[in-house]
Amino acid sequence: MARIDVLMPQMGESIAEGTLSKWLKKLGDEVKRDEPLFEISTDKVDAEIPAPTAGVLAEIKVQEGQTVPVQTLVAVIETDKGASATAAPSAAAQRAPAAAPTAPPVAAAQRAPAAPGGAVVAAPKGDGAETAEERLRRKSTPLVRKIAAEHQVDIATIPGTGFAGRVTKQDILGHIERAPTAAAVPAAPAPAPSPQPLAPPVEPWPGDRVEPFSKIRKITADHMTMSRRVSAHVTSFFEVDYSRVAELRRQHKAAGAERGVNLTYLAFIAKACAENLRKHAVVNAAVSGDNIIYRRDVNIGIAVALDWGLIVPVVKRADELSLSGLARAISDLGERARTKKLSPDEIQRGTFTITNPGVFGSYAGAPIINQPQVAILGVGAIEKRPKVVTLPDGTDTIAIRTMGMVSMSYDHRVVDGADADRFLADVKRTLENFPDGAM
Repeated sequence: MARIDVLMPQMGESIAEGTLSKWLKKLGDEVKRDEPLFEISTDKVDAEIPAPTAGVLAEIKVQEGQTVPVQTLVAVIETDKGASATAAPSAAAQRAPAAAPTAPPVAAAQRAPAAPGGAVVAAPKGDGAETAEERLRRKSTPLVRKIAAEHQVDIATIPGTGFAGRVTKQDILGHIERAPTAAAVPAAPAPAPSPQPLAPPVEPWPGDRVEPFSKIRKITADHMTMSRRVSAHVTSFFEVDYSRVAELRRQHKAAGAERGVNLTYLAFIAKACAENLRKHAVVNAAVSGDNIIYRRDVNIGIAVALDWGLIVPVVKRADELSLSGLARAISDLGERARTKKLSPDEIQRGTFTITNPGVFGSYAGAPIINQPQVAILGVGAIEKRPKVVTLPDGTDTIAIRTMGMVSMSYDHRVVDGADADRFLADVKRTLENFPDGAM
């Protein structure tokens, strides 16, 4: 009988650890090869990890809720097949594309990681009032921390160009190249920022249920708080007449369904945004220190509400897709988000985000920007409402039209109100006069 080790997989090169969020099999259960064995949660994605071999789950080494480094022994499967004593990383981990090192999402670190040799690179402030940005810096990739330790560089003193100021490999190498002498000695500590106000503790009352934040909830909380603090949020609202889109959906819905395409309103909205982001480059941008990065690609993130949190899979090069292609991509990513089948690469490198609370009946809202982007579009409920329309003879009348609100929160550091409103006006114009040939 062979004993097969099951290891914590590395879901992308910049991920150093994972949280075992749920066991899908119990001790002593029989498992089939590639059958989901446990769920993990990382800083980038939640995923089901399949069994590397068939057999019996003989040992569980890591309990639910534990966070361990990649390649940690998680479990042992006993099999009567003559297999190697150590299994290769799971198939899902092997298939997962390498995560982009320059745009990692928010980490929810609670402790300072040690550089090689045990030296702490950037420790939290002694008063405990550590900001999300400081945690991001400390949570730089192992490679960055290794380089910093070798050159005795304090990561906290380097302006980062990664997500929300996170220091990337290119940042630290550039810093060392520009200041070879200074890099050889420890940098002077940066002035301590003003402590952030801490919320007073809240005591549970008799009968209350207390649940700790899940990993995805912690990440979302840090990400949203950091975004409000980093970007100068302003929101514009536009009313859109979707009657033209409603008619096109009625005409083409059956034909689309035969091809496996669901022509949702969201697909039309994403198409209108993708076409106009190219013309309004400042809305498809990011901020890096005192620089604006105008993105070449138009990668639209679509926020997906899950029972356990929120995730934003990304449609890459959305402006190159037809309406049907966009609808198919949105549907596929949404379904795989709900079944935890997304790879880390599929939730990275977004340049603009769309969130659709209107499906729950929300009239309009002011969403928080998805850093490091500079704008996010919110879609309100789309429904029939009375509207004043002008007839060809110039007289006005009240008609029943399919209407809805769109709102866009944008970073006023780089996007002026005129920029945002011109973009929204073009999106509105595209939707109200949607060309039949774009189907």
